[in-house]
Amino acid sequence: MRLPTIVEVLHWAEKGTSAAIVAGIALLAAFLIHFALFAVLDRIARLSPTRSDDVVVDRLRQPLRWSLAAVCISLAAENQPMLAQIWGSVARFVVPALLGWVAFALVKAFAVVMSDRAELSDDELAVRSRRTRIAILSRSLGFVIVFVTVALMLLGIPGVRNVGVTLMASAGVATLAVGAAAQPALKSLIAGIQMALSEPIRIGDLVVIENETGRVEDIRMTYVVIRTADERRIIVPTARFLETSFQNWTRVVGGLTGNVVLPIVPGHAIAPIRAAFEALIKDQSDWDKRIGALQVSELKVDHLELKLVLSAPDPAALTRLRLAMREAMVEWLRVEMPEALKTA
Repeated sequence: MRLPTIVEVLHWAEKGTSAAIVAGIALLAAFLIHFALFAVLDRIARLSPTRSDDVVVDRLRQPLRWSLAAVCISLAAENQPMLAQIWGSVARFVVPALLGWVAFALVKAFAVVMSDRAELSDDELAVRSRRTRIAILSRSLGFVIVFVTVALMLLGIPGVRNVGVTLMASAGVATLAVGAAAQPALKSLIAGIQMALSEPIRIGDLVVIENETGRVEDIRMTYVVIRTADERRIIVPTARFLETSFQNWTRVVGGLTGNVVLPIVPGHAIAPIRAAFEALIKDQSDWDKRIGALQVSELKVDHLELKLVLSAPDPAALTRLRLAMREAMVEWLRVEMPEALKTA
């Protein structure tokens, strides 16, 4: 193996130094352009009354900095053979990564902007519906962007490209293998898109699934996070909400109905208790005035059961109303009819 001569070493050192200087100048020019551009964009964003412009500018700051650097190096490499040779071997990985980064940042920025605008609505159900769609669709697009970016980067590797050509030649076996391997991911992706379009659940909905009750805290591509009343987090696969039945207590507007049962000793008048109930429920702010009735639901040997039927606009209000009316009625019976309370 022949060792390079001093002249060859000096020649390559000169070329390398020249390429490094050109690359340095290109990077400096890119950073100066980036600084000037975002100085103007920051000023425009500060003049805007909303935070939407600030969000978009902040999300694009980093990816555009390095994208401008890549553009400037590409322009400089046209007149610098050694830099062109080095950049040509690197660009096949860097360019797809930067494009994917910019696209991903744009998707996330617009998702934040759309979520902020959705919060301005006075309709709570509409707000939760928009938030759910934005969250699912932005994550779906993010998944697609990452997948395509990685695929483009891998295609820049000659060995991987050759493997792809070989697999295409045996498309039947390859399709079966890839289909079987990608089935869970594709199933989750399709389920996420279906969730966004059909909206069986939304962020903030109160649901009952697998004998567990809780609010939908987050919806991901592959799973849904349910927060229970005791602060536990239940992780449910996204596809489960499309394959099995579940209860959604906040699916539509119209309120909910619940009841409170009071055991009473037989032989006491019902009318005074009903009058007290009707007077007490009027003072409850959580009552939506749709349903408020006292019914004798059960008659047994040692007691009878009075059912207080109540209605409220949402599950939280119904829970508060039931607790408040139970306490109010027990207190009224203790004061006005203590002998009517069944204690054993």
